[in-house]
Amino acid sequence: MMIEFEHVSFTYPGAKRRALTDLSVRLPAGELALVAGPSGAGKSTFLRCINGLVPHFSGGTLSGALRVDGLDPVAATPQVMSRHVGFVFQDPEAQFVMDRVEDEIAFALENAAMPPQEMRVRVEETLDLLDLAPLRGRPLETLSGGERQRVAIAAALALRPPILVLDEPTSQLDPKSAEDVLTALARLNADLGLTVVLAEHRLERALAFADSLFYLPGDGAAPLLDDPRTVLAEMAQTPPLVRLAKALAWQPLPLTVKEGLRFSRRMALPEAAPAPAVLPPVSQPAPILETQGVTHRYGSAIALHGVDLALHPGEIVALMGRNGSGKTTLLKTLVGLARPSAGRVTVAGQDSARLDVAEICRTVGYLPQDPNSLLFADTVREELAITLRNHGYDPDAPGTLPVDPDDLLAQLGLAHLADAYPRDLSVGERQRVALAAILVVRPQALLLDEPTRGLDYAAKAQLTALLQGWRAAGMAILVVTHDVELAAALADRVALMSQGEVIAAGLPGTVLGASPFFAPQVARLFPGTGWLTPEDVPGWDIHRKERRDQRRSSR
Repeated sequence: MMIEFEHVSFTYPGAKRRALTDLSVRLPAGELALVAGPSGAGKSTFLRCINGLVPHFSGGTLSGALRVDGLDPVAATPQVMSRHVGFVFQDPEAQFVMDRVEDEIAFALENAAMPPQEMRVRVEETLDLLDLAPLRGRPLETLSGGERQRVAIAAALALRPPILVLDEPTSQLDPKSAEDVLTALARLNADLGLTVVLAEHRLERALAFADSLFYLPGDGAAPLLDDPRTVLAEMAQTPPLVRLAKALAWQPLPLTVKEGLRFSRRMALPEAAPAPAVLPPVSQPAPILETQGVTHRYGSAIALHGVDLALHPGEIVALMGRNGSGKTTLLKTLVGLARPSAGRVTVAGQDSARLDVAEICRTVGYLPQDPNSLLFADTVREELAITLRNHGYDPDAPGTLPVDPDDLLAQLGLAHLADAYPRDLSVGERQRVALAAILVVRPQALLLDEPTRGLDYAAKAQLTALLQGWRAAGMAILVVTHDVELAAALADRVALMSQGEVIAAGLPGTVLGASPFFAPQVARLFPGTGWLTPEDVPGWDIHRKERRDQRRSSR
């Protein structure tokens, strides 16, 4: 076995509960193993144990026995383990040291005192492995998200470790970039025999490439390790395709849309009227936020070009597009963090040029991609209290608050973490804490930049229900996301950006269903129907109830 854990338990310094409890698992050499589980279940801790970052850099108490490529990561140093285990973090920028692609790949080899001639050969081979040779001289800051992720993988592989570990490598990538990265990993696994251990929340992206699925339930239940179909059959929270397949009793359980089409094409389903190409004219209240011909430049580069977009009370708009298309810049422009080079932004009817950021943020809540930029307090509860004080509320006077903080924490699944230190939490938990700190003052408009990054399916469903409730109460919500399944389930409208322009806007069934990259799984199974989620498929609920009744009667 390549990776062995025997009764491993681990507790972070000062933590009240274990991150891992009596974990035993064996992953064979040469596999591409997918690691899944709810936020906070211990996935990142498990990965960091493999290369010794836990406990060497984290501190804490670890018990049990570990063997990785014949070594004990606890006895060996991370420097030794780096020759056996390449590690790629969620955020590739966090591990970059140099400025150019080629220099970043060579950095680890220089630290290992590799002779120059051998180093040059190794760099060339690594560039070719990941199709990075055309980018070798490029500054890292000029690369797309998918290109940066491939550079991070290349840097981890430069020392030729037999194991590559990746913590949610596609969480910040658009669907096409994510597919490119996962295809590159599958090729390395197949061609080089590299053992790949990959943690992901968006299983629909990665299942097609996995040999095995390791599921950490995180609730004290025993973990599961088996082929993906076997484990998915036992999991409650699964991708839309698998949810639909379970409800309709498709066997064997399809893992990809291609496999699902074998079943969907044989189904006798009533035809659905295609979604209209444009929204029907309706009487809408004045927009909370509106851009008119907005252009923004970074030096000589045009990030936004002539963008027109309106966000009305009581609607959710999903803003989508490839990495680097201008989505985040547009959000920053809406809250005054970036000012238009041309055009106009209005906030609740006022020209934003006359407002400072603090004034805009009394109306507009903004959650950036990095939740750490909003976390300052010693406890989760205090994070909410700081926001309330900044907006003139007394956190100790519950009857005067726009939202009850404890109720909000419960809605976001954070009640048990109210007294925890925010920066000790998982990425998904930190994301929800930052969201709570914004929502606690009930803004008129809410801007979310990749809010499901690091969230499992259950947490994403909770977030969806919460946002739908805020929408029903009249809030205007703009969600920037690469998560096509979230957009399908949540959005009233979808706007698609490319190269700084809005190239398509309309109903989700039209915009998403017509896109080869942004179509959700159900739309690919039933093209032309306008169906986007399992709930849209006629009879889905009936079949699901029949299957549930059958399981109960068989017990």
